[in-house]
Amino acid sequence: MSNRIMIIEDEEALVVLLKYNLENEGFEVLTESRGSKAVAEVEAHHPSVIILDWMLPEMSGVEICKLIRSKPDIKNIPIIMLTAKGEEEDKIKGLGAGADDYVTKPFSVPELVARVKAQLRRAPEPQQEKEKIFEDIRMDMVEKKVFRGDNYVHLGPTEFRLLRTLMDVPGKVFSRDFLLKTVWGDNIYVESRTIDVHIRRLRLALNKYGPDYIRTVRSTGYALDASQHSDEEDFE
Repeated sequence: MSNRIMIIEDEEALVVLLKYNLENEGFEVLTESRGSKAVAEVEAHHPSVIILDWMLPEMSGVEICKLIRSKPDIKNIPIIMLTAKGEEEDKIKGLGAGADDYVTKPFSVPELVARVKAQLRRAPEPQQEKEKIFEDIRMDMVEKKVFRGDNYVHLGPTEFRLLRTLMDVPGKVFSRDFLLKTVWGDNIYVESRTIDVHIRRLRLALNKYGPDYIRTVRSTGYALDASQHSDEEDFE
């Protein structure tokens, strides 16, 4: 699997430019433009490197950097800060918040790509996650098998990827668009209602051996939640 880079930046033209160049280098690239959503996206995807803009809507890059560094599961992800601020005091502030590197706009795209590669060389090799557990549901990430209690649950590849995404952040409501992008990828056209079909299959497989933990949030998406069993239809 290629290294995953997350760009947290609201300047659309710059995002397109960086995404194009990083993908040409073989990286998987995810993007987020809203500061308020950034940390949740990092937690959901665990990128190898984060490219983070200083000035973002709703929450600054410095605040986001501090939040990432406060969370044990994502605190060690390398962060490269992008900013139009070039004063030494600003640079110290960005690095003091926990950024690993600092690039002032305008910058050379090849230089930024080289800095991303440098961070990857310095970063420790991530340990493979062996299993995910939610209540009585266990995913064996090595054997790619799912169990509910002592019962083996047969899932197709798409249902497995859906469950894995939901189990990444229990309680988080994942939109249909997000699930489509995560499970099917950016370059495959799939109707958003396809998600409902596969969620229904996932429910049928899991619920043979226990209560329904997949919560439907009408007009929005789905979450894995033990506190409230879904009583809504998948199709509206």
